[in-house]
Amino acid sequence: MRHALIFAAGLGERMRPLTDHTPKPLLPVGGKPLIEWHLERMAAAGIRYVVINTSHLAEQFPDTLGDGSRWGLRIRYAYEGPVPLETGGGILNALPLLGPEPFMVISGDVWCDADLATLPAEPTGLAHLLLVDNPAHHPQGDFALDAQGLLHAAGEPRFTFSGIGVIRRELLHDWNTVVADTADAASTPPRFKLVTLLRAGIARGLIHGSRHGGRWTDVGTPQRLAQLDAALRT
Repeated sequence: MRHALIFAAGLGERMRPLTDHTPKPLLPVGGKPLIEWHLERMAAAGIRYVVINTSHLAEQFPDTLGDGSRWGLRIRYAYEGPVPLETGGGILNALPLLGPEPFMVISGDVWCDADLATLPAEPTGLAHLLLVDNPAHHPQGDFALDAQGLLHAAGEPRFTFSGIGVIRRELLHDWNTVVADTADAASTPPRFKLVTLLRAGIARGLIHGSRHGGRWTDVGTPQRLAQLDAALRT
């Protein structure tokens, strides 16, 4: 796998006041910006081309990360405008910068110790999602995973989507039909969530996944950021 997309356009509203002047993926944790942990793991997995979508305080990303050469990467930035396009709209906006092959996606506001090289370069179906055990703040989980690695909307055991996965471009082919009834889908550019496309793919039996049993944190609050920072420094 050679291409990847990092979601970094969110406003980080739950992280205020920390995000009033710094985008959430650039907040320091364990001695470096959160997004740098992703870039290092991507480079170690053999990825060489990374697109970072931006919106809130967008200019800080190239100022901080540059062209990616310090990690052996080539970084391109996909600006979404002053209003973030959500995850689905963000992928659609970034597609012209991504190649024809399946690409990795990672949320810029999670931390995970998974070896990204273990994710399939050619996922079965339309996507492969990395799942984790349900955290205390999301006990109901997102999807069920069966013994064959197929995801389901209902059933047990249930896990949480880590924000990390591999996607085929074909997942976006019929996006306008899939999200036709969702809010802001008709805006220009369109705003919609990736999970809407994933649930449609799950209903067709086209989304697979695997469980990561290691460390993972959704850095969604200042408290969880502080806890992660302390853990990484011990």
